[in-house]
Amino acid sequence: MKGLLVDSNIILDLFLDAPNWADWSESVLANYSAHTTLYINPIVYSEVSVGFEKIEELESALLKGGFQMLEVPREALFLAGKAYLKYKKGKGKKKSALPDFYIGAHAAVLDLDLITRDERRYRTYFPTVRIICPE
Repeated sequence: MKGLLVDSNIILDLFLDAPNWADWSESVLANYSAHTTLYINPIVYSEVSVGFEKIEELESALLKGGFQMLEVPREALFLAGKAYLKYKKGKGKKKSALPDFYIGAHAAVLDLDLITRDERRYRTYFPTVRIICPE
């Protein structure tokens, strides 16, 4: 399977019209969507949902954006736990980091490229994942 897993910060850039990032996120997604499938997973779905009052509004926005949902395989869930443990043993302090580990592990297990603006943690714990990020 080849495709592009899209991190929630990229989608939120579009939905919230983020002043510093919306143009970059929109142009990169438009470029990639022309030749690959744009995927999200339940973690991204949940993170993006906070900006919507109704599930129907979220579903409509994701459909218009061309995003397809992928379930997270058990292998990715296992890898996410191991990466998070390594992070904690390395004195990682953020308690909200776990969603990034689910997303990174999902991309690693399914060999998907990942578009994000939070590249550092992904590069550190998932070195096989090709990261697409602002330069």
